[in-house]
Order: sequence, then structure tokens, then C-alpha cells
Amino acid sequence: MFGMVEETMFQMNTAIKKKGGMGQLLGRRLREIKAPFNSLSLLANAEMLDLPATVHVAIGTDTIHMSPHLDPKALGEASFTDFRLLASVIGQLEGGVYLNLGSAVIMPEVFLKALTIARNIGQKVKNFTTINMDMAQHYRPRQNVLLRPKGKAIALTGHHEIMFPLLYQLVNELI
Repeated sequence: MFGMVEETMFQMNTAIKKKGGMGQLLGRRLREIKAPFNSLSLLANAEMLDLPATVHVAIGTDTIHMSPHLDPKALGEASFTDFRLLASVIGQLEGGVYLNLGSAVIMPEVFLKALTIARNIGQKVKNFTTINMDMAQHYRPRQNVLLRPKGKAIALTGHHEIMFPLLYQLVNELI
């Protein structure tokens, strides 16, 4: 029965059948159905503020992929739209920071490929900081987030419930 909640599968798959990036489509759907905790939702707030929020799927890894409502073509198109959006945003990363928070496989791969695209189309992305935050420093994040991009690299190791609030407080005190 794991992951077979009809409401979640239906709402998510209904959202991604429309044209756009998956992050924006899911955020918009949450707002349309007036989900009870939208004020706490990263996707709902990003969509409301017209900020980029991307979702990158690996087919077969999410519970909604088991749904009879799934349109695999729409799923792939929405996620690929977000990949292109991420490459565009990373193309403007000069002087900025990329934070990988707890993704040991998918996002380190997606980040490195998006960075490569940005650089290959002529975007100057050389002076930036990458941070990998996780409970353990795994191979892919170490390689694809910290070492291969050739920016300033920071590894922060610890429990997210402790480390992320501390990072948030540090950033707030520095601004």
C-alpha cells in the first residue's frame, strides 16, 4: 500500500499534464486546490512569487509513477523543462552559491550536467561557491558538487535538523 494515496497521485499527475516545468505546475496546483499548508510549501510559494523552483525525476523512483493517472510523456516533458530552467539559472551563478541539501545521487548529477550546458553555451560560471550538506559525504556530491565544478567548495556534514537552521542563522546574520 506504500505510496498508493489516490489524492496525491491524482493531484500531482493532474498538475503535470499541463504545459510548463514540474516545480511551477505542482506549486500552481497546490494553490489551485488551496492545500492546507501552502504557506509552508516551497513550491506553492515559489509559484506565487514567480521564482524558479525545479523538480528532477528519475522514472520509477516516485510513488506517483505507480498511478494509473500518470502520463509518462507529460512527466518527462515537465521534468525536462525544469532541467532547462535550472541550466539557465546556473548560467547566472557567477558570484553565487549552489547548495546541495541531502541529495546523494540525482541532484549532483543534474547540477553537473546543467553547469556543463551553461558553460558550453558561453555563460561565465567560474567564481561561485558550492556547498554539500548531508549526514555523510557521499561520492557523487563530493565529485559533482564540490570537486568537478572548480568553484569554492564547502562540505558541511551533520544532521539536517541541526545544520540547516544553523546555516540559515549564519546567512541571516551576514546579510
